[in-house]
Amino acid sequence: MDINSGQPPYYENHGYQPENFYVTRQPVDTNMYPQYPHPYYPPSVPHYVTRVPTHQTAPPVVQPKPPSAKVCTPKIKKILCIVLSVAILLTVAIIAAVLIWYFVISSCPGSSIECGSSGTCVSPSEWCDGVAHCPNSEDENRCVRLYGPNFILEVYSSVSKSWYPVCHDDWNDSYGKTACKDMGYNINTYYYSQRVASERGSTSFMKLNTSAGNIDLYKKLYKSASCLSGTVVALRCIKCGISSKNANLQGRIVGGSASALKEWPWQVSLHVQGSHVCGGSIITPEWIVTAAHCVEGQLSSPYYWSVYAGILTQSETGYSSAYKVTKIISHPSYNSDSKDYDVALMKLQTSLRLTDAVGPVCLPNPGLFFQPEQECWISGWGAEYQGGKSSEVLNAVMVPLIERSTCNSVNVYNGLVLPTMVCAGYLKGGKDSCQGDSGGPLVTENNSVWWLVGDTSWGTGCASRRRPGVYGNMTVFTDWIYRNMQANR
Repeated sequence: MDINSGQPPYYENHGYQPENFYVTRQPVDTNMYPQYPHPYYPPSVPHYVTRVPTHQTAPPVVQPKPPSAKVCTPKIKKILCIVLSVAILLTVAIIAAVLIWYFVISSCPGSSIECGSSGTCVSPSEWCDGVAHCPNSEDENRCVRLYGPNFILEVYSSVSKSWYPVCHDDWNDSYGKTACKDMGYNINTYYYSQRVASERGSTSFMKLNTSAGNIDLYKKLYKSASCLSGTVVALRCIKCGISSKNANLQGRIVGGSASALKEWPWQVSLHVQGSHVCGGSIITPEWIVTAAHCVEGQLSSPYYWSVYAGILTQSETGYSSAYKVTKIISHPSYNSDSKDYDVALMKLQTSLRLTDAVGPVCLPNPGLFFQPEQECWISGWGAEYQGGKSSEVLNAVMVPLIERSTCNSVNVYNGLVLPTMVCAGYLKGGKDSCQGDSGGPLVTENNSVWWLVGDTSWGTGCASRRRPGVYGNMTVFTDWIYRNMQANR
């Protein structure tokens, strides 16, 4: 998170600034809790303007030029005309090439998803929304998700308007790869399909019609009240959430401890002009999740950013490979004032090479619930104290989740914590994320898997009393992430 003011919230990176450019403001008096006006929105970050003179001087007198001989000869005019003509032709050719790519090669411009081979494009928000937008209703017939801590595969029935688990009868990895592809994953990351007992006492299933022939997977599936094997499909599209973390170790973030290699393999450092600016989390070899406020304004251009993975110290960036970013997608509902929907995706130009020290965290599945007081971990190269510089080493600390109603009480954040946010930390202070941790992960372990609970968003001060950290609520963002991964494969 970033420190921008003494008023809540101000853990925000509005673009790269050398650390000595940050304006130091007086910390909040921990013995007094101002009553924020309702509704309160955090102040925007100051922007800097060019200095202007405080007085005016008389304009200089322009002396008329003495008459001179003509220099624009017919020969020079001819050369200028040729150069201008060539420039115009080149410009037209470039525009034509771009238009051809846009409308021909790129079947669906922007982040739209193509409806089969019809050429019709729909936005990610219209996919699986209960209304058919594609000519053959592909947007409602190709809806898949993973449910709960065991990654149960569920398929949406546009007829019943409900989600059903898939019976494992006659299921194989070929079908699993198709389902993973439709969630936006690269089939090269495919992990496994296996059978597990139905968890929710299902009486209805989606079942394969094996006599349907070699047709589309979703046309083979039909609703059934029986499942001979009595088991359903558990699908893992990528091996994620694997860590060597010893959960008994306690944690500078603020009040934390240095991390060891392989503990947080999904943690990345996002750099601008050779300096660490924000954190992020690996979710696939091509995709990074970070905070939208990290990539606002000018920094929404991918060309400013470099991504470092598998490092523990910032000095390692001097000899480690930097990954370039090819696309940045901020949530369309992001509000820079309230930090509502503070999430963004970065797509890398080249895929990360996954190792024990570089690996994805799992996105939270529907049906996975995080309870108040649940132990979570934050990590990053942020400052170790309020107003400090970024840390040289990767630090981490455990912070419990806090009930939203507690964080929204009058003497804490007074209604500023929205449904798209989660609150974590200690009301007594002492342990928290800080400047430079923005966009980084808030994770928890469940069922021997590490899940991404949130991304570091905002807060008042660092580790201040009654000012815990606020994070983007990843359970709200998961569907948006999958749709954009699918649209930008």
